[in-house]
Amino acid sequence: MTSGPTFLGIDLGTSDLKLLLIDAAGAVVGRAAWPLTVSRPEPLWSEQDPADWSSALVAAVGHLRATAPAAFARLRGIGLSGQMHGAVLLDAQDRVLRPAILWNDGRSHAECDELSAAAPGLHEIAGNLAMPGFTAPKLLWVRKHEPEIFDRTRSVLLPKDYLRLLLTGDKVSDPSDASGTLWLDVARRDWSDELLAATGLTRAHMPRLVESNAPSGLLRAELADAWGVAGDIVVAGGAGDNAASAIGIGATAPGLGFVSMGTSGVLFVVNDRFRPNPASAVHAFCHALPQRWHQMSVMLSAASALRWFCQLCGTTEAALLEEIEALDTADLAKAPLFLPYLAGERTPHNDPFATGSFHGLTHDTRRAHAGYAVLEGVAFGLADGLAALRAAGTEVSRLSIVGGGARSGFWAQLIADVLDVEIVRHADADAGGALGAARLGRMAAGDGIDESCPPPPVIERCTPSPARREQLSGRLQVFRALYPSLPLRPA
Repeated sequence: MTSGPTFLGIDLGTSDLKLLLIDAAGAVVGRAAWPLTVSRPEPLWSEQDPADWSSALVAAVGHLRATAPAAFARLRGIGLSGQMHGAVLLDAQDRVLRPAILWNDGRSHAECDELSAAAPGLHEIAGNLAMPGFTAPKLLWVRKHEPEIFDRTRSVLLPKDYLRLLLTGDKVSDPSDASGTLWLDVARRDWSDELLAATGLTRAHMPRLVESNAPSGLLRAELADAWGVAGDIVVAGGAGDNAASAIGIGATAPGLGFVSMGTSGVLFVVNDRFRPNPASAVHAFCHALPQRWHQMSVMLSAASALRWFCQLCGTTEAALLEEIEALDTADLAKAPLFLPYLAGERTPHNDPFATGSFHGLTHDTRRAHAGYAVLEGVAFGLADGLAALRAAGTEVSRLSIVGGGARSGFWAQLIADVLDVEIVRHADADAGGALGAARLGRMAAGDGIDESCPPPPVIERCTPSPARREQLSGRLQVFRALYPSLPLRPA
């Protein structure tokens, strides 16, 4: 049994908070999770109470200490990963002023146009279109609709950085997460005074920036005592969830990438320079390593679409997948088509009002047919994202798959066939963000990139089937024709 140091990854997701503890060899020696819920008090709204994040962290740390006490006691570094774009507003005493507005909140669609008009250099500086999911439009919405809250706001933090404030007492962020605010000069990896001014803010409202793998502070002494750990416990800059997932699967060099199948669906590819292409609704962000950037396409509903369908039908994901996998080729051909826009869509449509729908239902449609359509619709949405990345000059021939949806080999093979790209499944693929965060904590404690970021073991390779791709191509064409045919919704 090893007696070396351990490193903790904290991944603040939308549906849960995950902890992962690794040792100096990179092996997982402990894990814990705590569920979270989303509040939707109005149409298009999506919020969480930061107090729930704090409670979840306390509960998850308690569970981890109970199940891996010896390993936890050797803790030397902590890394943070989290859902991007969320707006946590604090007053002069660092008290939370309102529930955090989340990444999948669509209320600020009108403010996106206002921001673009107020900051003519937005696309060149931030490298991204103004979308309701980003942080800056949210602050414009607050300024317009909750002016007393805006006037009392002294600090704006991203979700993971609020946890850092609790852990260290420091207000710090990193370039990868800050890239999703529309306040960052992404090429320079620094706040943009021009973009901040367009939302009535200054650098004084922003946390200081450090690189994702650099130290951001130390665990507060009183917390170290409460957790039963000794010495200086360094907390890394951390990263946005997708950049952290890339670190978790070893995507550190240009051309490497992954498909993330969490609440949202993401295609992520590492670049060696800033390569914006906002016209295609492609995100160009800083990566979680110095002098690295990445391009990303994002669909807002992925594994969450499967979860929604299972809840609708009163079944479990495992049971539904078993039914789907029993379908033959003829069954698959007569399945309906599904538009997976349950929470609007980003790439390529940038439409917060887009909705999900089934097309082609008949009396012969069974639950398994509709369930397959959900899996296929998400895969088709990823194909739209890959087309946008290719239009931005990015090519890939292999992608790792991470997130909760990565547990299904059937879904991974379907994605490989649709994208015509080899899909690789790794061990612990559903812990990508937490594993990446733990690796960032290890680097902040002094270890190098290469020794900290090896690719995890491959458990399955899904090679595209030309015959299956040909069968799917006609359905993909119909899928792509459906969205433009939908009735227009308010802008």
